[in-house]
This record gives sequence, C-alpha cells and structure tokens, in this order.
Amino acid sequence: MSAASPFRLPPPAGGGVDLLIVAGEHSGDEHAARMLRGLLPLRPGLRVAALGGPRLEAAGAQLLLDRTALSVVGLGEVFRHRAYFRAVITETVRWIARHRPATVCFVDNSGVNLRIAEALRQGGVSAKGGGTVRTVYYISPQIWASRADRRFEMARNLDALAVIFPFEPERYADTGLPVEFVGHPFLAPDYAPPVRYDPAGAVLLLPGSRPKAVSKIFPALLGGYRAFSGSGAGRGATVLYPSPAIRQVLEAATPPPGVELRQTGAPVAASAVLTSSGTMSMHCALAGIPGAIAYRTDPFTYMVARWIVKVPYLGIANILLGEAMYPEYIQGAAQPEPLGAELAACTSDPLRLARTAEQAARLRSMLARRSGSGESDWLARNLA
Repeated sequence: MSAASPFRLPPPAGGGVDLLIVAGEHSGDEHAARMLRGLLPLRPGLRVAALGGPRLEAAGAQLLLDRTALSVVGLGEVFRHRAYFRAVITETVRWIARHRPATVCFVDNSGVNLRIAEALRQGGVSAKGGGTVRTVYYISPQIWASRADRRFEMARNLDALAVIFPFEPERYADTGLPVEFVGHPFLAPDYAPPVRYDPAGAVLLLPGSRPKAVSKIFPALLGGYRAFSGSGAGRGATVLYPSPAIRQVLEAATPPPGVELRQTGAPVAASAVLTSSGTMSMHCALAGIPGAIAYRTDPFTYMVARWIVKVPYLGIANILLGEAMYPEYIQGAAQPEPLGAELAACTSDPLRLARTAEQAARLRSMLARRSGSGESDWLARNLA
C-alpha cells in the first residue's frame, strides 16, 4: 500500500467487535498494548480489533492496519503524506459505521484521532451524535502547550478521557467532559523501562523513532559525542532504535567506531544521554540519567511551532518540573561543542549528578497514580 493509495480495512474476525483501539506510531502502540493486556483479564471474552502496531496484535487485538509503518513529524511531512492520513480517517470512519464496535478507544495521535471522533459524531455514529458507539480517549493532546480550545471540541465528540499528567483534569474543568488522571504509563507496576542509570555506563544517544526527524537529529547527537570523546573521555556510546527502518537512517550517518547501534529491548545502562525531545527523553528523566536535549526540524515547522507553542521548554520533563532538568539545544544551537560539554558535566560534575537525582525523584512522585486504578481499569469502567 503506497502512502497515497486508497485501501480497505478487513472485516472483524468472528463477526463482531466489542472494542476498537485506534492508535498510531510506536509509542501509541506500546501504551495501548499495555492497556489491553491489563483489560482482557478484567473482561474475559472481549473481542478487540485495532489500528496500531505489532505490540497491540501481540496483546490480543486483531490488527486491521499497522499504523506504525508510517511515522512522521513536522508540518512538511504531514503535508506530503496528507493523502494517506485522509484515507486512514475516511476508511476508519467507514469501518466503524459499518461494523459498529460497542466502544472506540483512541490513543494519543490527536491529529488523526480527533478528526475521526468528530466525523463519527457528525455522521450520527457515535453516542455523542445520537448513535450507539461510545468514544473514549487515552492520553490527551497537550492542550496546555498549544491550541487549548481543542478541549471544547473533545467534549463535543468524546464520552470520557484518561490523562497521564496530574494537572490535566483541571484544564478540562469548564467542558463537562469526564476526565480522570490514571498515572503515567512509564510508572505502571508491570512496566519495564528501557534504560537505567549507571555512572560507569556508556553514553546514550537517542535520536527518536521517526525517520525524517532522526535524519536531522542524529548527526547533531553524533557531533556532541565526537566532541566529548575527542577530549579523552574514553566512553563508548549506545544508540537505541525501534525498527530496522530507523537503523538504516542511523547507518547512513556513518557512526564512528565506539558507537553501538542497538534495537530497543533489554534495559540499557547509561551514564549520560543526548536525546531528542520525544518519549525516550521521559524514560531517561524518570531513570535519573543526566543529559541534554538536542532537536532539529525543518525551518517551516520550527517557525510555526515558535508561534503556536505556549510553553517555555520542549522536553516534557522540563515542562513538568518548571526548570531545565535537560538543557535544550534547538535548531542551530545543537552544535558539537556545547553538547560535548554537557556530556562532560553529566559524567564528572557531582553537583549536576545530585541535581538530576533530585529532579528525577520529584518527577516520579508527581506522575505516580494516585489510587489503585490505572488505564486498564479506567477503560473497563468506560466500555459500552
């Protein structure tokens, strides 16, 4: 299937679906799979289909479409693949209208998912539009960073929302939408973090999971590591990647000797990190790995983001703490010398290490679930 071609989702196995999960990208597939694994023991016999990825399929869903096969970032990439996203929205709405799952649970990926939810209401398919399909949402778009008015659109189109940051319910207080904080998925009891702190470990380089972004960010991370290792630091580096497609992008940047490419799997010990601002930066922050954020995107996306984003930091840990746990080097500021200096401080400055440990402890306390319920329990209560 090409990015521009129309396509048809297969019919549900077994003749019907109780729950359709609509996720996107690698992180959404991972979070949705964990939620489903916790849900199925609570609701034995539940028939589940999904638009997601291999982890949702392994968790027990019939995979209708692998949404992780195309992950994009930046307005330019979204524009180039607009035909694909239009086809996903149109066909998903058609499939739901035809097969009528009792509940649709959207997971993150607001650019596509909120449009599907709106189309279901406008078409009279969802309960919000007078139909039978209940629509719920797990992991809110970051309305506190930009486009806060989306909360009213969500209240019109959704029956319930689960959020992962404790301050988010109050952001919806004026909408009437039922919103519940369920704790951050990275602190779930059964979650195995992919990284841990070890002062004797390698330097970790984390350019992200989207090919176009990785092609821009990884050279900056390599430059910082070269500046650091050239000073006689003598530490190797590990680069984590989520898929073979990303490995190809990494290899095209010609990493020097001492840089190991490793697919995400068993936990990796690290003494310091240079990371993009995505999901893995939060893993590192919660693990207490000192480091810095480096980020590059196309100039148009950066210009638009500077105009619409209303938060002082790019990294979510920095936003939550209200201070730079990870100093940020954006666009032209992501140069080898300052990034190399960050790695040197992270591996040798006792004050930097103590401050990172204290910030990580604050983050973990802030994001832990406040009661015995989590995302799986929330979804079980909100099934039709």
